Amino acid sequence: MALLEVRDLTKHFFRLPALSAVSLSVEHGDLLGVIGPNGSGKTTLFNCVTGVLSPSAGQVRFKGENITGLSADLVHRRGIARTFQLIQLFPEMSVLENMLLAAQEREGTLLGRLFRREDGGAADRAMELLEYLGIAGLRDTFASNLSYGQQKLLDFGMALMSRPEVILLDEPLAGVNPTMIKSLVGHIQALNAEGHTFVVIEHNMEVVMSLCRRIVVLSQGERIAEGTPAEVADNPLVLDAYFGR
Repeated sequence: MALLEVRDLTKHFFRLPALSAVSLSVEHGDLLGVIGPNGSGKTTLFNCVTGVLSPSAGQVRFKGENITGLSADLVHRRGIARTFQLIQLFPEMSVLENMLLAAQEREGTLLGRLFRREDGGAADRAMELLEYLGIAGLRDTFASNLSYGQQKLLDFGMALMSRPEVILLDEPLAGVNPTMIKSLVGHIQALNAEGHTFVVIEHNMEVVMSLCRRIVVLSQGERIAEGTPAEVADNPLVLDAYFGR
């Protein structure tokens, strides 16, 4: 049984299809890439999987359970975490406070999270992750004062705080310098080697082809290809979608 399964997922906006019967599966320990031209439906797919949007048709199944249409907080509590294209941080809270709030996102209400932040176990885990990501020295720095690359690292760390079973990364490398790209890729690879499961949307083709073992390609809301990086790179449909060939 697949850990995460998307079956014929469809999403319409004002009768215009953003996704059309897209299917894919994610196994335990996968490092799956999702690529496609701008407007192909990649982020809409993530939004439907994580409860940000309700699909118009189709199913999302997690560990065999139908979670289609559940709210984002309920999806998260079941063990699916994500990052967004636009970084979701609490800018006037410290790095450590952001991490602690992310840990409590999987349980409790907003008020509970605001008034119950200093959990000893969560604090220990937060500091371990910050050390791992190389930003522990910034624990007391407001998130708004971090560089963009440091914010990306914090966002990544926050996604890991709740010990999710699947981590969806939406363009984690966009807008960061080559040194930070190398660092983030290294972290993803190391965590995947330890058994963490990732689904990654990424426009940096060189990186995604070397990072992911399997790739799904979307174009105009439809899945047009799936396979190894080499198979996808040689697929005429993919070349047509990207280059009009």
